Amino acid sequence: MLEVYHFEPRGEAVLEPWGEPPPGLPPPPPGMAGGRRILVLERGSWRVAEVRAGHYYKLVPTQPGAPPTLEIDGIHMHRVSGTDPWRDTLSKVAAARVRRGHRVLDVCTGLGYTAIASLRRGASVVHTIEVDENVLWLAERNPWSRGLADHRVAVLLGDASSVVWELPEGFYDRVIHDPPRFTKTSSSLYTLDLYRRLYALLRPGGVLYHYTGEPGRLRGLALPGRVARLLREAGFEGVRWDPRSLGLVARKPRRPPLAPGW
Repeated sequence: MLEVYHFEPRGEAVLEPWGEPPPGLPPPPPGMAGGRRILVLERGSWRVAEVRAGHYYKLVPTQPGAPPTLEIDGIHMHRVSGTDPWRDTLSKVAAARVRRGHRVLDVCTGLGYTAIASLRRGASVVHTIEVDENVLWLAERNPWSRGLADHRVAVLLGDASSVVWELPEGFYDRVIHDPPRFTKTSSSLYTLDLYRRLYALLRPGGVLYHYTGEPGRLRGLALPGRVARLLREAGFEGVRWDPRSLGLVARKPRRPPLAPGW
């Protein structure tokens, strides 16, 4: 059964390392501000935007005027070298060619930037899947994530590899799959079974965007090539590499392939 997470923005103010507390609000305790920390004012008290619960989750500032990234155990969940999390997100949503009226499935919510960017490009519905409530706790305290409270967004809580089986086939115009980097823990987000299910969820002619990055490129371990082969095996066509967003774009055929012998 689908579990819908009630996303509720929280916090009265946010303080980045280069900022000053808004007028009329108390300053943070000495030594708390600065460094690679973002502070959140909640119920009159400043606290570091972090969670320690099995893993270490943290909002990390990037640059003035740009949104923070999410860091889990020291690993950034967005590209920040030569870009920022918002521009990184926009490149992915542009590669997926999200347009007005589209129904979008966003796999791996994170801080919700993909869902929010999809709305800004005109999506009418966004379903976004997140497995970790600690990530959503930080998103609720991140001003750049407040768009997740929009009535057109449904945040679905659970393991994406299971949640996708509860969603309607042929419903989505676009699927944006932005998993964490490939590891033993995240390997269920890189399987043929999952790709076949994402194929089934798309309408004919629908587009899948799959972020892979370029892990192992210097060692000759081409993850994008392996993923591309699996996408073709799942039935996708026109699979191509998008160098700007460092991901793969694929399309579900408008007509099903003919059965052997026809």
